[in-house]
Amino acid sequence: MKSKTHNGNGYATENGGGGGSSSPSPPPSPPRHSGVLRLRRRLRPAKALSAGIVARRSLRYFFLLPVVYISGLLMCVGPFPFKFSALIGHAPLPGSRYRSHEVFHKLWHDIDSDNSSFIELSSVWKYKRKLREQKPCPNLTALHREHFVSPGLNGFLIVEANGGLNQQRSAICNAVAVAGLVNAILVIPHFEFHNVWKDPSEFGDIYDEDHFISTLDGYVKVVKELPEAIMERHNYNTSSITTIRVQAWAPVSYYLGVVYPILQTEGVIRIAPFANRLAMSVPPHIQFLRCLTNYKALKFSSSISALAENLVYRMIEKSSRTDGKYIAVHLRFEEDMVAFSCCVYDGGRAEKLEMDSAREKGWRGKFKRKDRIIVPDLYRVNGKCPLTPLEVGMMLRGMGINNNTSIYLASGKIYHAEKYLAPLLKMFPNLYTKESLATPDELAPFMGYSSQLAALDYTVCLFSEVFVTTQGGNFPHFLMGHRRFLYGGHAKTIIPDKRKLVVLFENTSIRSKGFEKKKIIKGFVIYGINQIRSVQEICGM
Repeated sequence: MKSKTHNGNGYATENGGGGGSSSPSPPPSPPRHSGVLRLRRRLRPAKALSAGIVARRSLRYFFLLPVVYISGLLMCVGPFPFKFSALIGHAPLPGSRYRSHEVFHKLWHDIDSDNSSFIELSSVWKYKRKLREQKPCPNLTALHREHFVSPGLNGFLIVEANGGLNQQRSAICNAVAVAGLVNAILVIPHFEFHNVWKDPSEFGDIYDEDHFISTLDGYVKVVKELPEAIMERHNYNTSSITTIRVQAWAPVSYYLGVVYPILQTEGVIRIAPFANRLAMSVPPHIQFLRCLTNYKALKFSSSISALAENLVYRMIEKSSRTDGKYIAVHLRFEEDMVAFSCCVYDGGRAEKLEMDSAREKGWRGKFKRKDRIIVPDLYRVNGKCPLTPLEVGMMLRGMGINNNTSIYLASGKIYHAEKYLAPLLKMFPNLYTKESLATPDELAPFMGYSSQLAALDYTVCLFSEVFVTTQGGNFPHFLMGHRRFLYGGHAKTIIPDKRKLVVLFENTSIRSKGFEKKKIIKGFVIYGINQIRSVQEICGM
């Protein structure tokens, strides 16, 4: 049975019921220009010209066209990236090449022999993370409470969340907000299966459904499934329910002007896909729902929570030399992340073939479009490339964090771990992961479920003294906000300035002392969490 799909203008079309795919788009790149082709056509000599004139003009164009062609390429890809600047004699931009491994080998003797702290790190360890009771979300005024007197009067809302753990988490928070906005009953969100994350987990596998429903009671009514009568009317197929395709970051006016009338008419609607489909700017009582959902209603399932708490306890035990304090690093150096970034490291042709295959497998031709030009050198200069484990280790050692410090590494399967993880282990022998802290039997129920494994990492990072984010994304954004919420602003996050770090990591003539004390401090920023200003992170406070 075909479903009605409403586009951004509110008109209905017929489709087969699918919500559509919204897999991440590759990094943007400048479009190719056709000026060179038009110039070539303009420069073609007319057939009626004499042979001598044709010969002279052809000779002139012989010298002119290469200059025009190279100029066109430079215009397409930006200001002198390495590949093209080399053609005209310009040196590559500082930081455009991956040479961190060469710098590491040059400095390793000094790094290994010198374990003193060059900067004062007492502020980093000032606040000990403790498992304490969460503070409440901002109280609603009586004026705001009137919005939730009779929740769920207008029908049912179904959403299909996509992405990884925290993109789904964002979608859940927004789904509750939308349900409150249009006064709908929310059906427990369904998770789309994605060919990159490959996790078939449903809501109840990751979160406590009963806790979710009871926490939101009185604000938004939530049910586990549609009533039997509605399912029968739609042949027990939710894809046959009227589907609305909502543009990204849709404003409140769209939901009230387009979605609300359809909900009142149909009694049940489906929004798919559903990720980043609600604007950040919403009324205070709707922002309260986001906060309540994120920090109160979304509680990990009992199986995840039990193991996660054990991992935190074991991590504290391992950190006895630093009074139970440890640093958590969110490392984004999995194969899919390296492929998606289009950055080049030190693997040569074998790496290129691997990455081309991974991109085609994960994103099916998005990287081969005619209007896409991939320029790894510029991506690196602009700080878009994921830090390698080696680079993370050099940054932390350069800050003065010594090799006695315990590090928890939150990551998926690291790309060529045997090669890339070895230098970090040399710099920080007390390096732990969920795989090293838990027994194989403890981890067995979670293997093959990337979101459930990410939930374990999330919890251990949440209770660390210092959190290091290396690539951005939903995971660190939610963690920074959650840590702020729990600890009243007293939570440290290290956010590297990768544009400066890549220049430092490429300088093979650098001296050890200069690296550690003078230059590395310019290449990173330590934020007190109370300085974070993203609406997602502060939930309207």
